[in-house]
Amino acid sequence: MFNLSRYFSTVSFILIVLAAGVLGPLYQRLSLLQLQNLAESRNVAMAQVFQNSLQAPLASLIGDAVGRDIHSLQLSDETRHLQASVLDLMRNTAVIKIKVYNRLGNTIFSTDSGQIGESKLENAGFRTAINGAITSELTHRNTIDTFEGRLVEVDVLSSYIPIVGKDRSVEGVFELYQNVTPFVAQLNRNLWWVTAGVVLVFAALYLMQFLVVRRAQGILEDQEGRIKAARDTLEIQVAARTEELKRTNSQLEGEISERRQAQSKLNYLAYHDPLTGLANRRCFIERLEESLRETARHGERLAVLFIDLDQFKQVNDSLGHGVGDELLVSVAARLSEHVRLIDMLARLGGDEFICLMEAVRDEDEVELLAREILGAFEYPFKLGDHELYLTASVGISLCPADAHSVLDLMRNADTAMYRAKMLGRGNFHFYTAEMTREAQERIQMENLLRRALDNGELSVHLQPQVEARSGQLVGAEALVRWNSPELGLVMPMRFIPLAEDSGLIVGLGNWVLRETCRQFMQWRMSGFELPQVSVNLSVKQLERPEFIDVLGEILDETGMDPTCLKLELTESVVMAVGDAFTPLERLRDLGISLALDDFGTGYSSLSYLKMLPVQQLKIDRSFVEGIGRNTGDEAIIRTIMELARSLGFEVVAEGVETVEQADFLAALGCEQLQGYLHGKAVAPAEFRARWSVGP
Repeated sequence: MFNLSRYFSTVSFILIVLAAGVLGPLYQRLSLLQLQNLAESRNVAMAQVFQNSLQAPLASLIGDAVGRDIHSLQLSDETRHLQASVLDLMRNTAVIKIKVYNRLGNTIFSTDSGQIGESKLENAGFRTAINGAITSELTHRNTIDTFEGRLVEVDVLSSYIPIVGKDRSVEGVFELYQNVTPFVAQLNRNLWWVTAGVVLVFAALYLMQFLVVRRAQGILEDQEGRIKAARDTLEIQVAARTEELKRTNSQLEGEISERRQAQSKLNYLAYHDPLTGLANRRCFIERLEESLRETARHGERLAVLFIDLDQFKQVNDSLGHGVGDELLVSVAARLSEHVRLIDMLARLGGDEFICLMEAVRDEDEVELLAREILGAFEYPFKLGDHELYLTASVGISLCPADAHSVLDLMRNADTAMYRAKMLGRGNFHFYTAEMTREAQERIQMENLLRRALDNGELSVHLQPQVEARSGQLVGAEALVRWNSPELGLVMPMRFIPLAEDSGLIVGLGNWVLRETCRQFMQWRMSGFELPQVSVNLSVKQLERPEFIDVLGEILDETGMDPTCLKLELTESVVMAVGDAFTPLERLRDLGISLALDDFGTGYSSLSYLKMLPVQQLKIDRSFVEGIGRNTGDEAIIRTIMELARSLGFEVVAEGVETVEQADFLAALGCEQLQGYLHGKAVAPAEFRARWSVGP
């Protein structure tokens, strides 16, 4: 155990000795300095008394000493008289010797006449005094001659004091010797008393602290005994707990092993698609970020290819999601096995895949990879009893040409993929900057179109439909127009396809229906009779189960007779609806007329056509434009007319712009004409003003 008493005793003794060793010399030094200052002050005072009392003889001596020899100075009457005066003046004082030096350092007066004539020019004290300062030195002399006789073992303070004349210049130097032996002796005695006092004080402090330390030592020893006993008890408890922990540790090792396996599985799931086993979006993004850093560091290029399966939704809808999942697994396996140039393949979700190609040398190499991807879909996928043919669309973006960030590269590849789909599916397309501008314009137009209805930016214009032979007004087609504050007048060919893709066509189509019916009834109530009005119908509207009910509400709300309303559908709309007969028959049962628009441009079969509950066919303007210029177009029109007569359909020709076209169609038996020849689509007020007075 650490012995506090022993270490305290040793350290305290060393500190006391150091304190005494430092304080004693310090006290002696300070006392001697004070003694020297006091004695110097007395020497200065005595020098002033000398100068004041013997000013005339002193001045005469200083003046006459110049050029005189030593012997004459020693024997001169002035020197003897001055010595006698000095002895009387300094008797019974501590001054035991006086010297006077002229400016040349020669001793011109001394109470010891044998020293007259000595030179003190090189003496440091003289040089200090001749420059106007006072200096003193304390020395111990074994013997010294004074005007009181020879003294032995004496402590002397000698002071060099400048003699200042009336013009404040230094004319000479006093050297006074003062006997300070009694003061030094007293100082030494005081030093011993102080040293003894300090030792006694430190000894008392040491004793008190030693007793305290001894008490503390006893407490520590007692505590050590208790701690030892507690340690022995603790060791016994620790040994028991150690055995228990060993058993617990073995259990924890098993749990940790299970947790590690679970963590490993979680890590795998965090970076892999659970269905296909491919890397997922997170894994692909992190890999692409790393590849971008390497690409920037080495000045290389890379490519991101966005893969989307064409018409995959039809597989899920027709065969079920189970078969769809099997198909996704087969697609992932085929891409992984047969496409050699892919550096990383990942599934983003749904039917979307994405791959990375690093160290791209040129676009031809990327094009080769895209063709390999498309080539992987040339053979059917066999899933149980099903043999499925599938295509894919691929969009490509390059770094650094197209983008430098992960999100921009993926977004640009996605944009390029949609452009590939627009080209007919089963294609690939490289990203271009125009695609982003088009996408941004599309987004802007979609946002503006969403608020166009609420802001009153949409309006319905009407184009007349006339009887071919008489030119009488038999109806009008309602066409929507959009006057945007930001975009100006936007034609339907720009925003109708956007409305179809975004789903806005349902709300837009219902608004056109309601607005057309409202305008029709307003005219009828004000005396303007329009026989019939036609409105275009979108596939999105026809697919909605609630469309028939919404249409019925519009008719009830406006009070319009259903027989005055005609709905126009294109062949593609009818073919896109799975069961088009049911909603069309319900519309016919309401009394609403149905027309097949753009006839001749679609792919419907004649057997399908004859079963449709439509009453009217509209010849597309592309055929009408060829009348008089293209015999093929004229032949198609004749065929359509024959077909219509055989099936009992009424025929309307749209896009009629010349009298020649009108006469040709009328001669073939076309009942109605529509086109610029009889009027463009105009606002309701202008339409009424034109047709209220007849053709």
